[in-house]
Amino acid sequence: MIGLPFVYTVTGLLFGFYALLSAWDRRPGNAGFWGLMALSFLLGDRIGDIGNGVLALGLVAIAGAGLMRPARAMQDGVAPRGDALFVPVLIVPAAALGGTILARARPDWLDPQQATLVALVAGVLVALGVACLWLRPRPETPFREGLRLMDSVGWAVVLPQMLVSLGAIFALSGVGTVVGTLLGMVIPEGSLIGAAIVYGVGMALFTIVMGNAFAAFPVMMAAVGLPLLIHGHHGNAAAISAIGMLSGFCGTLLTPMAANFNIVPAALLELRNRNGVVRAQMATALPLLAVNIALMIWLAF
Repeated sequence: MIGLPFVYTVTGLLFGFYALLSAWDRRPGNAGFWGLMALSFLLGDRIGDIGNGVLALGLVAIAGAGLMRPARAMQDGVAPRGDALFVPVLIVPAAALGGTILARARPDWLDPQQATLVALVAGVLVALGVACLWLRPRPETPFREGLRLMDSVGWAVVLPQMLVSLGAIFALSGVGTVVGTLLGMVIPEGSLIGAAIVYGVGMALFTIVMGNAFAAFPVMMAAVGLPLLIHGHHGNAAAISAIGMLSGFCGTLLTPMAANFNIVPAALLELRNRNGVVRAQMATALPLLAVNIALMIWLAF
């Protein structure tokens, strides 16, 4: 059965190629960063918790010391192909959809719980093969261009994983319980509307601080969602969870901490104001947060 090990292996090998190319270009900081990323995907389940912790500290040390430098751009000379270039791109979502359907029909082939992710990676490999056979670039060009993009993103590529881990640590350390006790002093006793507002706004605020809704979710769910909305008011758990995440995504639109969404695009587009993306999204995020809270009250109870 094909599952997450396939995804981790492909991703680890890709980061390994990036590390080798960076070393060839005499950029030791980049080589070290991508090498550690490759190690985490290929051997993360074998080096143990302490090993993974040391690995994470190594990533932070390289990024914090500013040792990563941008990659050079390449000129491969591939002739323009117009809108037909979207054909390889469309292979990826088609493969993801097909893999999900296949997993239902043949659960012995693909892990049903990871079918979409496995099919997505397989689709990327197929699309890459089709593009190479069609465009005939130099063998190293796809990896060079991928490395150039990854180096443009830099350390922010690992930020979502770091923040999700932080959310798990908060949940295990009982931060949600402490926050729930404090918020219980603010929410009027027995107030459904008050609990829903605090839950939705709290998801957005925690996301703004932590940079990731997945990190904020376990805290606010333990603090308000589970004890008050689900157990206290007998709300629909699926609706409360889903709309809570949507409220958190409103916070994502409002924070530079969500670097991969808000800072990286500003850097790639060479905007003068690095917070320009955040400012442009405020007019959407705030009304959308209010709508999410209203929908939660309407749909979940």
